Amino acid sequence: MSLLTGLDSRHTIAPEGYSRWLIPPAALSVHLCIGQAYATSVYKNSLIAHFGTGQTAIGIIFSIAIVMLGLSAAVGGTWVERNGPRKAMFVSACCWGAGFLVAALGIGTKQLWLVYLGYGVLGGIGLGIGYISPVSTLIKWFPDRPGLATGLAIMGFGGGALIASPLSRQLLSLYDAGYDPGNAKSVANGSALVLLFVTLGIGYFLIMMFGVFNVRVPRPDWRPAGFDPAEVAEKPLVTTANVSAANAIRTGSFWLLWVVLFCNVTAGIGILEQASPMIQDFFRDGGASTVSVAAAAGFVGVLSLFNMAGRFAWSSTSDVIGRKPIYMVYLGVGMILYALLASVGHTATALFVLLAGFILSFYGGGFATVPAYLRDLFGTYQVGAIHGRLLTAWSAAGVAGPLIVNGFLDAQGKPGTLTASAYQPALFTMVGVLAVGFIANLLIRPVPQRYHEQAPEPEKVAS
Repeated sequence: MSLLTGLDSRHTIAPEGYSRWLIPPAALSVHLCIGQAYATSVYKNSLIAHFGTGQTAIGIIFSIAIVMLGLSAAVGGTWVERNGPRKAMFVSACCWGAGFLVAALGIGTKQLWLVYLGYGVLGGIGLGIGYISPVSTLIKWFPDRPGLATGLAIMGFGGGALIASPLSRQLLSLYDAGYDPGNAKSVANGSALVLLFVTLGIGYFLIMMFGVFNVRVPRPDWRPAGFDPAEVAEKPLVTTANVSAANAIRTGSFWLLWVVLFCNVTAGIGILEQASPMIQDFFRDGGASTVSVAAAAGFVGVLSLFNMAGRFAWSSTSDVIGRKPIYMVYLGVGMILYALLASVGHTATALFVLLAGFILSFYGGGFATVPAYLRDLFGTYQVGAIHGRLLTAWSAAGVAGPLIVNGFLDAQGKPGTLTASAYQPALFTMVGVLAVGFIANLLIRPVPQRYHEQAPEPEKVAS
C-alpha cells in the first residue's frame, strides 16, 4: 500500500481492540508543533536587525499566520471532515514544515516577502488545518468525555511555546557563537536564523508524522464500554441529532458562540501580546522597573503554564458542570479578575502574576472547551468543519485584542515610561468586552429541529 493510499480515510478505521488512549498523543504531537507560533518573539529582534526594519514589519508575519489559521480552518473544515484526520494532518505537516523552509530562503536572500509567504501564508495554512484535524476524531472516540479529550490535545498548542522558546534560544546560540540566550538584547546573525528555521521545519515535520501514522477513527458502530447515549440526551443543551456545517452557520447559537469565543480570546490575547513589558510597567519606580528583563521573561513562561493547564483542567471540568456554566466562569470571573488587575494589581508582584495567570487559564480553557460546546449543540456529523468556521473569531480577536491594548497605551506615552495607571483604560475596556461575551453565552439555546439532518446519525449503534 502506497503512502498516498494509506492516507485515505477508509484505511484509518481502527481495528478491533484498538485503544482510544492512543489518539490524544497523536493529536498532541501535531498541536505541540504548531504551538510554536506562540514563540515567535524569541527571534523577533534578530529578524528586525537582520532585515533592518521595524517591529511592525516583522510583527506582520505572526498576524498573517493567525489570519491564515482562521481562514484555512474555515475554508478547509469540510475538506478535513470528508478526507479524515490522517490526510489532513499530513497536509498540515507539509505546509507547516515547508513554511519554515520557504521562510529560511527569505531570510537567506533578505527577501521579507518570502518570510510572509512561507511562515505567514503556508505556515498559517498548516496551523489552521493542523489545529482542527484531530478535533472531530477525538470527540468521536470520547463521546463520554469530549472536554477532556479535546483538552488533552489542544493544551499542546498552548504548551508548544514552552518547548519552542528555550529550544530556539539554544539552537541560535549553537549556530551563532556571538548570541547570548540569557540576554534579551542579544541578536543572532542571518545564517543562524536560516539554520534555525531549517532545523525547526524538518524537525516539526518528522514529529507531526508520528501523529499521521498513529491516528485512527472508530468504527461507525463503536462506543466506549459502559457508555449510554441516552444519558447524554438528558443533559441541558446536549443534542443527539446532527447539524451540517452549512446549516450551523444559519443558526443564532453559532453566532452567539462566535461572539463568546471572540470576546474571551480578545481579552486574553491583549495580556499575552503585552505580557513582558506589562509586568515591568506595573512595577516601575520612577524611571526604572523593579522587575528585571529576565524576571519578565520568566513571567511569560508562567503565563504559558497557566494557558496550557487551563486548556486541560477547565475543559475537563466542563464535562462535569456543562459547557454553558464553564463559559459563565471564564467570562464572569474574568471580568472580576480584570477589574482587580486594573485596580490593585500594582500592589504586589505575586498578586499581579496570580491574577494574570488565571485570566490566561480562562483564555486557554475557552479554546479547549469550544469543540465540546459545538458537539453539544450541533452533534458529531461535521463538528470539525463547524469548528473551523468558528475559528474566524480567533482571527478577528487576534487583530482586535492587540489593537485595543496598544491603542490605549500609545495614547498614554512611550514604551519604557508607562506605569500601571496607563493600563487601566485598556483593562477596564476588556471588562466590557467580557460582559458582551457573558450576555451572548446566556442567550445560547438548543438548535431548532428544522436545522437537524434527516439522515440517521453515522455513529448510531446498530440494534
